[in-house]
Amino acid sequence: MAIYTAEVLWARSGQKFIDNRYSRKHILRFDSGIEIAGSSSPHVVPVPYSALDAVDPEEAFVASLSSCHMLWFLAIAAEHGFVVDDYQDAAEGVMAKNADGKLMMTVVTLRPEVHFSGESTPTDTELHKLHHLAHDACFIANSVKTEVRCEPRQAAL
Repeated sequence: MAIYTAEVLWARSGQKFIDNRYSRKHILRFDSGIEIAGSSSPHVVPVPYSALDAVDPEEAFVASLSSCHMLWFLAIAAEHGFVVDDYQDAAEGVMAKNADGKLMMTVVTLRPEVHFSGESTPTDTELHKLHHLAHDACFIANSVKTEVRCEPRQAAL
């Protein structure tokens, strides 16, 4: 068993509060000491109460799924003898109401584009298999109800 931690820090800093006109900007601090700015999404809480220069939970959720998939993909590609030169993903999450009328991230689509080099590069079938194996192994994808799709993009030569 492993335990992962994150701190979320927010302070009112003299702002009014009960009128709902307060900044949602906060700090996300991780166990390594790294801090990033967090905020509510401007799609949910309008600017200036949301900060455009911060990561919102919805973006962090999509990034977490994408990052986990990539890390597994890299490990599995190496295990299969494929040399990955770079990996890019233009991941996208869709927020919509579920069958109970509650807002949720209903679909996250990963669109990874991977460039390989070396003596052996994967065929399209092998590439899709690598992504399938990475998806099955991803801890984050295995932890959520959201449908997570992977639509690999053909790498430009």
